Amino acid sequence: MSGTNGATVRVLLAEDQSMVREALAALLGLEPDIEVVAQVARGDEVVAAALAARVDVALLDIEMPGMTGIEAAAALREALPGLKVVVLTTFGRPGYLRRAMEAGAAAFLVKDAPAAQLADAVRRVLAGERVIDPTLAAAALAEGANPLTEREREVLRAAADGSTNAELALVLHLSQGTVRNYLSTAIQKLTARNRAEAVRIAREKGWL
Repeated sequence: MSGTNGATVRVLLAEDQSMVREALAALLGLEPDIEVVAQVARGDEVVAAALAARVDVALLDIEMPGMTGIEAAAALREALPGLKVVVLTTFGRPGYLRRAMEAGAAAFLVKDAPAAQLADAVRRVLAGERVIDPTLAAAALAEGANPLTEREREVLRAAADGSTNAELALVLHLSQGTVRNYLSTAIQKLTARNRAEAVRIAREKGWL
C-alpha cells in the first residue's frame, strides 16, 4: 500500500545519532513507496524541517537535544495537524507510550523493530490507523497512569542535577516552600526514599 492517493509517502526522520538515522533512512529508502525527504538531529528543528519538506509522516526519536520527540510531536500537532507522527524509542518505558499518545502520536515503536514493520507502520498511520508495539501497550496498561502532576514532573526534572531547593526556586520562579512541597509529594507518590531515587524511578517508568 502506498500513500492514500498512490503517491510516494514523504517522511521526516528525526534522530540524534547519525549512524542510526542514516541506517533507518537507508532501510526506508528501499521501500518503493516511501522517501525520506528530510533528516534532523535535534527535536527543535523538527517543525521547520517538516514545513519546508512538506512531509506526510514524521518519525521521531524520543531522546534528542533541543526538544524531546514527545515535545516535538506536540509542536507538530499545533503546526501541522494533518501530519502523522510515529515515535521511536530505544527504551521500552510504558510512561513514554502514554505521553506520546497524549502528544498526538499515531504510532509508537521500539527502534529495534524490523524495517518492514516500521515501513508498514508508516503506511498504516497514513491510512488513519494507530500502531502500537503490543509489548509496550501491555506494559503501559499494567503500569497505570502517571501519578505525577505536570508541575511535579517539572520540579523533579529540574532537581535531577542535584540543585538545592533555593536554586530550584530561582529557576522555576517558585518559593522554596512550594518547591519543597512538590518534591515531597512526588517522593511520596513514587514511594522513594529521597529526590534522587524519585528522579530515577520516574525516569525508568518514562514519566519525566
